[in-house]
Amino acid sequence: MKHEVYLDNSATTRQYDEVISLMADIASNKYGNPSSLHTRGIEAEKIIRSARETIASTLRADPGEIIFTSGGTEANNLAIRGYLDANPRAGRHLITTKIEHPSVLEVYRHLESQGYRVDYLDVDENGHIVIEQLKEKICSETAIISVILVNNETGTIQNIEDIAAARDALNPGTVIHADAVQAYGKIRIMPSRTGIDLLSISYHKIHGPMGVGALYASKRIKLKPLLFGGGQESLMRSGTENVPGIAGFGLAARMTFEKIDENFEKVASLKRRFIEGLASTDIAHHVNSPQDALPYIINIAFENVRAEVLLHHLEQKGIYVSTGSACSSHKKNRSHVLSSMNIPPQLIDGSVRFSLSGDNNDEEMDLTVKALEDIIPVININRGKRSGRK
Repeated sequence: MKHEVYLDNSATTRQYDEVISLMADIASNKYGNPSSLHTRGIEAEKIIRSARETIASTLRADPGEIIFTSGGTEANNLAIRGYLDANPRAGRHLITTKIEHPSVLEVYRHLESQGYRVDYLDVDENGHIVIEQLKEKICSETAIISVILVNNETGTIQNIEDIAAARDALNPGTVIHADAVQAYGKIRIMPSRTGIDLLSISYHKIHGPMGVGALYASKRIKLKPLLFGGGQESLMRSGTENVPGIAGFGLAARMTFEKIDENFEKVASLKRRFIEGLASTDIAHHVNSPQDALPYIINIAFENVRAEVLLHHLEQKGIYVSTGSACSSHKKNRSHVLSSMNIPPQLIDGSVRFSLSGDNNDEEMDLTVKALEDIIPVININRGKRSGRK
């Protein structure tokens, strides 16, 4: 059987075996509705409470500041729209960046159609926002600033402390929302200490189940719900809770944070091995991810290669990668993230994202480099020209 090399962990991760077992047990044996007053319901409510406490502890937050959602997209929507709906006098000016996830960008585009004024910040060649530009944009009408903490395509890490300092100096009333879907479980985040008021996370990025996420909302922040009904999740998110999924998230978070430092060092070593392995070959390539990026995400442009073609050739060898954000992979437009970093179009067309986890190993990095050496000469779009063929 061909060995599988899974390098698409930013799209989703394989669930821990322990998470699968726990979710199956709860679905089979602890199936009560947490809103019910009988023993089964109380049992389910305790499961949710325990998971909420675990998630809160990983963020050094209060359990009451954690709102469970269906995933990162809902968490982002609840953070932005929920805050603006609850605080109409906060201002009609909004700030975000040109490299946000679609679940943030599309919200702001919708808000523009509703009469809000939105500034989309530029980034430099490494994908970092220019703090001076942010300072120029913050005004008395600025209600919220949304920033992706770790970019999902390149791994660029934004300096949230500098962003918060600019906010504090120019308009302390402006709320900061951080999309931490790719950051959570990889680096330690303490929103209350870094000036973050709203923070979105998703479980399937840390070996938990799909379809479950959470929003951290500081106690001082007032929100209005997007979903109305039974008032579950402290009246902020109606709908019967996904008890097995939430329990799985809690366990995945606990297991991930127990080895967060160990995994970071391991993945940093794997990234170095992979990049050095590529550098030792004749493969023409350019590393789009900055040197100080999160090591879990490596974006590489291969010259004279179509990324989609390379992706499918790698898949034939049992190696799974991505051409960018999984949430927009069906769109034919070039990456808005790489375009904002001024990567040339011909390199964007050949850019592939390799995203790692603590499950990967040295052998897999070496196998991937060897596969690239075998594949790229075959699919190079200029090979016919070099050999004189038409």
